[in-house]
Amino acid sequence: MRNYETELLGFVEYLRADKNASVHTIRAYQQDLHGFFLFLNGKPFQDVNLATLRVYLNNLFQRNLRRATLIRKVAVLRTFFRFLSRQGTISHNPAAGLRSPKRERTLPVFLEVEEILAILDEVLKGRGASPIRDRAILEFLYSTGLRVAELVSLNLPDVDFIARAVRVRGKGRKERLVPIGKTALFALNEYLSSKERQGPAPARSKQGAKVPYLFCNRLGGRLSSRSVERIVEHYSRNVLHLAKKVTPHTLRHSFATHLLERGADLRAIQEILGHQNITTTQ
Repeated sequence: MRNYETELLGFVEYLRADKNASVHTIRAYQQDLHGFFLFLNGKPFQDVNLATLRVYLNNLFQRNLRRATLIRKVAVLRTFFRFLSRQGTISHNPAAGLRSPKRERTLPVFLEVEEILAILDEVLKGRGASPIRDRAILEFLYSTGLRVAELVSLNLPDVDFIARAVRVRGKGRKERLVPIGKTALFALNEYLSSKERQGPAPARSKQGAKVPYLFCNRLGGRLSSRSVERIVEHYSRNVLHLAKKVTPHTLRHSFATHLLERGADLRAIQEILGHQNITTTQ
């Protein structure tokens, strides 16, 4: 049976070199395509038509997947077959006429200012394993609106303490400069000078120089996204008692909502959040 490995490797290299896609995006595309290849069961790409793709998507629909997941899978198929068409692997692009499901318009979950303050007060009680670090993380998330993946990828030199800003590498490896509030910067400085921060393991820059991580685990390694999710969940559960499911993304939504309520410009919020499309911010 054909395994499509040659086309997949070429596509991954195209995403990396031409589209400047992140590691997370490439991994997600590979996972989606592996599922599609299993469905094809060795069928040549040249024999795939619009009806084939519709049958595949209908099978996914029967699995009650989230609409956002289906939209992503359609986008993957469009990008992949466009690549094959440009490479001359296929003579026609069957995904050109593929329509994507309409995106659901759901209101994001956010916390009131009082709830945010209550969670931060819970950290100050010192009941966690690393309360000084945890407070710095929560303050930083709420002050900047960063995605959790953006937060854990930060290195110490990314923070400009004089300008009170942080250089962030977002989706598509696009960089942006995000302001940091005074309270978050104070909490960060307190963490960096604390015993919890001693002995962090350095990252490696592209030039080979050693660069310290911004937030570390207890072994001095880079903190993972899952660890940050557990930190947010731990303190919010103690305060809100499961009344709301709070994630790092909830703090991101809360940050944007509170800025908007205070009269901030929607375009400015879009730039801070790193949204490519203004409708995502809305």
